[in-house]
Amino acid sequence: MTDTLQKFMFEHAGVRGELVEISDTWQQILSHQQYPQAVKTILGELVAASALLSANLKFDGTMVMQIHGDGPIKLLVVECDAELHIRATAKLAPDAVVPDNAGLSELVHAHGNGRFVITLDPNNKLPGQQAYQGIVPLDGDTIAIIIENYMMRSEQLDTKLWLASDDKISRGMLLQKLPKTGGTESKVEDETEAWNRAVTLGSTLKQTELLETDIDTLLHRLFWEETIRVFDPQHPSFRCNCSREKVGNMLKMLGEEEVNTAINELGKLDINCDFCGKHYGFDKVDCAQLFVATTLVEATTTPGDSKH
Repeated sequence: MTDTLQKFMFEHAGVRGELVEISDTWQQILSHQQYPQAVKTILGELVAASALLSANLKFDGTMVMQIHGDGPIKLLVVECDAELHIRATAKLAPDAVVPDNAGLSELVHAHGNGRFVITLDPNNKLPGQQAYQGIVPLDGDTIAIIIENYMMRSEQLDTKLWLASDDKISRGMLLQKLPKTGGTESKVEDETEAWNRAVTLGSTLKQTELLETDIDTLLHRLFWEETIRVFDPQHPSFRCNCSREKVGNMLKMLGEEEVNTAINELGKLDINCDFCGKHYGFDKVDCAQLFVATTLVEATTTPGDSKH
């Protein structure tokens, strides 16, 4: 099964929608880390959400979605670019205990200090241009509700999400009310009625149904009475953009003193990418060159045990 994102639009109504099913990409993400079941569920939902939101952005760059937690989960990160290349990872607290039935609030908002961050990072920044970043408290008990609230507060867009994931697949559906185009009061009422109808139909979708049913069947089952325009499908895929140069830059940010201390203690720095498992090794000569050279020769080896 090819990973697929299908856009659609309600004819004669200001509502657009998307359905996504991510299997191969999700399996590649899971192959690099061992997560408890509850963590896999939440991270998979965030993966589906990232594809659904990225597909609507007219933006040449990468959208980064992060949840910073204060419980067993310290960090969830999903990156998705304009071509729907996705990578994702999660970091747990040391000795974290995660029951299979643990909920989002328990895992990332245990003490009320969790936060949700969306960053839009352009590929080709203009001089002085910075990435856009929105940071909000975690407002909601599910990934879907958190993002819906974020979209309403930050973008003023009515958005509804249905998300589900398991060990095999990550799936989701998005409905979004298009911005008002003006017009008479009756037109506004018609737009509101159309939106409410679409949400009512979407809300009949059960999580097990979302996990087990293909996109074409879901579209027909949910909206068979509506006139729907379907667009060419897109195909999400896994891609990690890590490189030796980026790892070197990360080490340089730590500072020469800290890097020298680490290399003197360890003899060699072994760093693995959390997203793809690729291994990068830096010996004393490599570390010395970090602070005198502007480029690094690309060199990677098979994954090891150490993480960064």
